[in-house]
Amino acid sequence: MYKLVIKGGKTLNGTVKIAGSKNAALPILFASILADGPLKVNNIPHLSDVSTTLRLLMDMGAEFILESDNSLHIDASKLTKLTGEYSLVKTMRASILALGPMLAKYKKAKISLPGGCAIGTRPVNLHLKALEELSAKIEVKGGYIYATTDQLIGTDIHFEQVSVTATENILMAATLAQGQSTIHNAAQEPEIVDLANCLISMGAKITGAGTAIISIQGVSNLSGISHSVCPDRIEAGTYLVAAAITGGKITLKNARPQSMQAVIDKLIETGADISYGKNSITLDMKGERPKAVNIKTSAYPNFPTDMQAQFCALNCIADGQSAITETIFENRFMHIPELSRMGAQLTLEGNTVICKGVKSLTGANLMATDLRASASLVLAGLAATGTTTIERVYHLDRGYETIEEKLKLLGAQIERIQD
Repeated sequence: MYKLVIKGGKTLNGTVKIAGSKNAALPILFASILADGPLKVNNIPHLSDVSTTLRLLMDMGAEFILESDNSLHIDASKLTKLTGEYSLVKTMRASILALGPMLAKYKKAKISLPGGCAIGTRPVNLHLKALEELSAKIEVKGGYIYATTDQLIGTDIHFEQVSVTATENILMAATLAQGQSTIHNAAQEPEIVDLANCLISMGAKITGAGTAIISIQGVSNLSGISHSVCPDRIEAGTYLVAAAITGGKITLKNARPQSMQAVIDKLIETGADISYGKNSITLDMKGERPKAVNIKTSAYPNFPTDMQAQFCALNCIADGQSAITETIFENRFMHIPELSRMGAQLTLEGNTVICKGVKSLTGANLMATDLRASASLVLAGLAATGTTTIERVYHLDRGYETIEEKLKLLGAQIERIQD
């Protein structure tokens, strides 16, 4: 088991390259099931969730080659096993994204109910109801989803609530359905646009991705192509907060500011000076303590839930009092007790955390609980006086590529050690 040891108080300065998006790469890898030939996926991030996805696809009969330039050749065109086993699916909720493509292409699928971070209930009922509306027969028993169809038939899908993974699953399934499908109340995240662009390159007929209504005209088959994964806006936001919380100045390369405007607007509120280049973002705090900011998470293009914990860490040492309200997941404040151990003045009131900023946090022994909570503890450790030790950092590896190495390049004193 690994842990991170951070000696805080260092101002971060320098340049860091942002990796490909985890939340775009995973559905694109599952989209390879739909193709009649291999896909080349460029800018693939080196993350444990990507490794889990590849193990799952390989268990089903896919083959892949990972190149040194972060490109991946994957051939999932002839699966020999249409089952997503519990042993692989249990660690990652995105595994449910194998269901739609398998059902669309092979007319049947069996996949374990998924697991993932313990940040709240994320039921798959939206996925299953929509697939039934596309003429699938669904049965859930023994912890597995059994799905069959004679042929998926296009229809109008109205989601009761916005769901990124449900939008992605139905988007992929509908590409090979007979006739037209329209998804209403679709998620609008940049990662869905990236998936749609990949599918369109494969031969799918899709319009409206990035809006609340997506239309898909089914086709008979899809082809293998080459596609580059978009930059990870959550990784980008996390490093910008790392600079802001330490009063530093950093430049992000391979970043798309237009995909993270809500985060950038809040950073500007903290007092950060932000400028842009071609596919780059520079943040300069000029050594100043950040100002506290109020936040309410919501679906894109509003403030993302995946950046809530990081801004909570920032508010802990910011000037002033703030309130952060979480509207997406009901259990996404597990970092609060850990930050409090460092001297943060935090009060949890329902789905809102009230924070009175203090001038300094003190290093402590901490336990990571989920992916983004882990990131918040790292950020707090960077700003704290003394040494912070964070255990269970395998959570971080699900969504951050070599985080300690990138932070070292920016001047952080951080080491990964094995117990």
